[in-house]
Amino acid sequence: MQVFTPIAINGMRSANRFVRSATAEGLAAPDGAVTDRLEAAMAALAKGGVGLIISGHAYVEKRGQAGVGQMGVHVAAMEAGVARLARCVHANGGRFVVQLAHAGGRANPALSGEPAVGPSESAGDAAAGIAPSAAMTAEDLARLQAAFGAAAALCRDAGADGVQIHAAHGYGISQFLSPRTNRRSGAYGGSLENRARLLLETVSAIRGRVGRDFPLLVKLNSEDFIEGGMTAAESRQVALWLEAAGVDALELSGGVLDGGKLSPIRPGKIAIPDGEAWYRDSAKALKAQGLSIPLLLVGGVRSLETAEDLVASGTADMVALSRPLIREPGLVARWQSGDAAPSACVSDNLCFVPLRKGEGLSCLTEARQKRRAAARER
Repeated sequence: MQVFTPIAINGMRSANRFVRSATAEGLAAPDGAVTDRLEAAMAALAKGGVGLIISGHAYVEKRGQAGVGQMGVHVAAMEAGVARLARCVHANGGRFVVQLAHAGGRANPALSGEPAVGPSESAGDAAAGIAPSAAMTAEDLARLQAAFGAAAALCRDAGADGVQIHAAHGYGISQFLSPRTNRRSGAYGGSLENRARLLLETVSAIRGRVGRDFPLLVKLNSEDFIEGGMTAAESRQVALWLEAAGVDALELSGGVLDGGKLSPIRPGKIAIPDGEAWYRDSAKALKAQGLSIPLLLVGGVRSLETAEDLVASGTADMVALSRPLIREPGLVARWQSGDAAPSACVSDNLCFVPLRKGEGLSCLTEARQKRRAAARER
């Protein structure tokens, strides 16, 4: 099967086409440092056959922290932890990329100790736990770009195989891309070219620190799926600008966290195969428009058959999984062994309950089933 064949991204060779899409683990220490639990989680994914593992979003500066237990790559002291993760993934045959992120207006001042800043002033949403935020100044924008560049250099020096800019799901850079959240005038607001300026300058800032040979990926929404958000046509244009700017691969996702049924973590069991691969048509359109760098596709993939079809048809070059790997870190190895049963993930989102409590990500549904099975055996 083509999904089990190798692929290279700017010299980074993955043993297969499966990717662990960045997923908030909530397993880092309060200061953002790597813990034994986080290292074990990364090792389990590599042992489980995932060719390319992308870390959960890691904040590049403290005021960009989104949630409890989020990993930081914002100060030199974090380098040792990133090195631990890279070593454990490499020891088990995988490749390791760190997702660099800034939450922007979705940052949590209670955790960061600093006021939140985004593209435009916002009153926040108390019911959703979103604090008010101020509009970034020119100094803030320069500080953010420098933070991404420094974080990328830290990850390279730690032995990571690459970095990914998080520009999706309504976090910081995604907020700049969307006219719904970016109400600025001037160089960073208004036209799509202006709204994409921060992302493209961040790419340049990273290249200025790590050079052209270090793999640089971007995670981008196919569209925001919310009124006033970034459209599909705008996304395709940004993707082509990113390729021209020297980005090595693009991961295509969609939706924002407050987008309801069309959020990036849509609830409800997925019909196989008809309900799978939510952004398939967007991937096809992007390829048809001329994108030539490797395209990673995430969103709603639950079966080996669909994963293989996406790669074999040329719709995507790699298939990214998130919630299925929370339920079963060894899913890829199981599929490769000949057991092609679909993922057991039912997309009930109960995995995020312990995350929000500060206990770290875990599949409560699987735990409950195991307890019931044990009870029946007694």
